[in-house]
Amino acid sequence: MSLNYQAVLWNRQKKIYDGLIVLGVVLYLGMFVGVGSLVRPQTTIETLLIRGFGTLALALLHVILSIGPLCRLDRRFLPLLYNRRHLGVTMFLCGLFHGVFAIVQFHALGNVNPLVSVLSSNTDLSSLSAFPFQPLGLAALGILFLMAATSHDFWLANLGAPIWKSLHMLVYVAYGLLVLHVVLGVLQAETNSVLTLILAVGFVWIVSLHLLAGFGEIAGDRELTAAGSDRFIRACAVDEIREKRARIVCLAGERVAIFRYDGKVSAVSNVCQHQNGPLGEGKIVDGCITCPWHGYQYAPESGASPPPFTEKVPTFNVRVKAGEVWIDPHPNPPGTRTEPAPIEGDASNG
Repeated sequence: MSLNYQAVLWNRQKKIYDGLIVLGVVLYLGMFVGVGSLVRPQTTIETLLIRGFGTLALALLHVILSIGPLCRLDRRFLPLLYNRRHLGVTMFLCGLFHGVFAIVQFHALGNVNPLVSVLSSNTDLSSLSAFPFQPLGLAALGILFLMAATSHDFWLANLGAPIWKSLHMLVYVAYGLLVLHVVLGVLQAETNSVLTLILAVGFVWIVSLHLLAGFGEIAGDRELTAAGSDRFIRACAVDEIREKRARIVCLAGERVAIFRYDGKVSAVSNVCQHQNGPLGEGKIVDGCITCPWHGYQYAPESGASPPPFTEKVPTFNVRVKAGEVWIDPHPNPPGTRTEPAPIEGDASNG
């Protein structure tokens, strides 16, 4: 967590991460240009760079879109999530270089503005093989620019997590546009179907991962209903919650994280105020619920971040009766302190 905004708050881990990204980009481009020069010696260095940056940007986008569902399927992938935005900015820059080099090479030598030339040089919409694929790539690049420009926490805090998250969900629109851009471009320029096959495999991979992660989420979202006239609903048994961990349940369409710690139980919204991360998949560290995505923390009793931080999440009233946790499905306002429910017979409950 950080209180004051800085352009990039680089720590040692981020420096190593970004250094590896830069090294990977340089190695990929070097190998792509080197192998391309040997296989197709007639191809110019400019064309090889255009293709190198384009294929790298598309490969990075597949990696980025894979990280989220992989983290849902296996927590060991969570370290990849921590600096995913750095990878996203790198992907945008590769796409930008690809687009700029292509526009300069194919549209900058005439008497028409290069961007106007991109949009107007081909208007044949009647043929799939001659479809104007370049405007599709330009539209995708515009979306990726918007995402890269708003990737910093300054925009997240000022737009709010729901709006920021919705904005960055446009990455799937950009992905669809890029798939069409590449497929239609290959249809027009290449007779080799290998690139199309690789892209098809990547598309199936992304869709399959998201479906698997989605089905896994649905399985855990069984809606709890009231038993009797009491507004409190049975959520789970105390023994189902590990110490300093949580059990996630679904109440009134909202996920709630029920934490067990120090002989008592508290419940908060499962949604972190930073990037809507799953608080219930984190743990209590130094007395605070710690989000597994980026380390944002909240007091379990109040849902408020420790000073000087100001993030707050809703809390829920809880009871423990005969070894079972009961919860009021109506959330309290964010930051409202609620009395933790003591666990009878728990040795850690002083």
